[in-house]
Amino acid sequence: MLDTLAFILIVLPFLAALGCFAIRASAIRSAIIVATSGLLVVAFIMLLLEGPATYTPETLFGVGIREIIQVADFALLALIFYFGVRYKSALVVVLAIVQLGFASYLEFGLSTHEYGHQTFVIDNLTLVMVGIITVVGGAIAIHAVPYMKAHEEHLHLEKSRQPRFFFVLVLFLGAMNGLVMTNDLSYFYFFWEITTLCSFLLIGHDQTEIATKNAVRALWMNSLGGVALMGAIVWFYKELGTFDIAAIIEAAPQTAMMMVPLALLCFGAFTKAAQVPFQSWLLGAMVAPTPVSAMLHSSTMVKAGVYAVVRFAPAFTDTYLGYAVALVGAFTFLATAALAVGQSNGKKILAYSTISNLGLIVACAGIGTPAALAAAMLIIVFHAISKGLLFLCVGTIEQKIGSRDIEDMRGVYAGMPVTALITVIAVITMILPPFGMLLGKWMAIESAASDLALIIMLALGSALTIVYWVRWAGGVMSAPFGGKVAKEEQAVLTRWPLVGLCASAVIVSIASPWLYTGLVGPAVAAMGASPFEVSQGVFGNPAGAFAVLPLFAVVVIGFLFAIKAMRNAEVTPAAMPYMAGLQNTDGSAYIGPMNKEVPITVGHYYMSALFGEEKLSRWVNGGAVALLALMFVMGGMQ
Repeated sequence: MLDTLAFILIVLPFLAALGCFAIRASAIRSAIIVATSGLLVVAFIMLLLEGPATYTPETLFGVGIREIIQVADFALLALIFYFGVRYKSALVVVLAIVQLGFASYLEFGLSTHEYGHQTFVIDNLTLVMVGIITVVGGAIAIHAVPYMKAHEEHLHLEKSRQPRFFFVLVLFLGAMNGLVMTNDLSYFYFFWEITTLCSFLLIGHDQTEIATKNAVRALWMNSLGGVALMGAIVWFYKELGTFDIAAIIEAAPQTAMMMVPLALLCFGAFTKAAQVPFQSWLLGAMVAPTPVSAMLHSSTMVKAGVYAVVRFAPAFTDTYLGYAVALVGAFTFLATAALAVGQSNGKKILAYSTISNLGLIVACAGIGTPAALAAAMLIIVFHAISKGLLFLCVGTIEQKIGSRDIEDMRGVYAGMPVTALITVIAVITMILPPFGMLLGKWMAIESAASDLALIIMLALGSALTIVYWVRWAGGVMSAPFGGKVAKEEQAVLTRWPLVGLCASAVIVSIASPWLYTGLVGPAVAAMGASPFEVSQGVFGNPAGAFAVLPLFAVVVIGFLFAIKAMRNAEVTPAAMPYMAGLQNTDGSAYIGPMNKEVPITVGHYYMSALFGEEKLSRWVNGGAVALLALMFVMGGMQ
């Protein structure tokens, strides 16, 4: 059974990707995408029922898997080198050559090719990640089918690029499943580099000048992380003589100078997770079609970075390196939350919010206590669902109104009531109790309570988060004040991923006690006592409690009252702003300097003098570079 499930989760997406590329009939390609997404979810459910397990396949289609991985590694690096030459990026070329040098040294000069360890280990952290990849990633892939059709119609393309697009998108899912399921560092690196290449191809999909520029920037930044990861792998193998991830995690705290390769691994993970100062590649990825943004931010790519940090966290718990990692994450959480406050572009707000929440996960991994690691896993789950949903909502709204600016989304409820309501629910699940994100943040802040610097950064970052989310949700629902609401028509493959992810955000939050008991608690139990007692839907410990089910009962009652109030609402005429008698006759402008009319505009206040990118980015990046340098210094001190 396990070999079949592993085949479906890892190999099937590769085969389906080839089918998407080879078959030009859009109906058949759509069927392949929907069927593959469904099979991935079924395979995840069956894997969940199977529980933790190990698996070591030897061959694939009669060929040794290790030989396939070894050849594919060099082919991937050669392809990255080619793209560096093609797009005249000296950084990409140099970094590809360095990785090729490391790979050659490891393969031909260092490795003995004697393995003997389990190459795939399915534990509870793996199950959490596979669930995110298959459920959220599959929903995004399905939503992309009608989206990309409308996207290409808008661009007036003579020849469709969808075969290549869906080839890369579906391939991404298989690579991510392989990355989180493997227990072998050489396999891990192979899947890691596939995600780097996939993100490059997806960001540059539209082939505009700005898309190509941002794709190349993503490629060199992630290649820099690849160099750091390969350096860590070589160091681990020289010191310990194994690629076994579990054995490395167990041996690292007892082995001299193991904190340095762990710092290299964390550095590589930071580039993948777009932690400051590497956030620009993920911000640049916003030029890609919205399903790409949704995939990169929720279920793939950046989640690979935080997964690596969480996976290796037990190796640097209670060390100087662990504290430095926590500082980097907390600083990213605060800094990018501040940068999000100054944005009106919806996708940019989502991008900064993603980076901020990834920073919170990294901070939890650095703190490394059982409670902190439990918080990290819960945030990974709830952030993936809600953020994937928000990106799909923004993409759907953008195709309707022709803008992704939240000022232009003011009152969108009047024309797109279903999508607007789902958007608001998605925002609510990010910031309010009793939904899962706030549960994770509560646990994270409690875990950091003993350290003044960390608790200040996490508390301020959380406060700033409320500002940009509430501002956005309020604008979306600002009309029609009891007026008539239009009926919203949507394609089935657009509507159901939105409804499905929205329901998932609510249902998984309600089920958070069982999610904790069944997956999260056992995952951290090996690192110490279970951090929270769970009974009757209540999370509690001596420091506090989070009553999940009672709070949801209150939410349901409040929601029913809100529906009743909305149905009884009367039409309210909109009153123009009072301009102290200086407005013109129809109230659309006021009389300004030189007796000229100045149009009246209503909008949010973005405090750009404090939170503008131009004001903050230089200081944020400088502070982040200093913290990274500190991380390596503290790693060497252990």
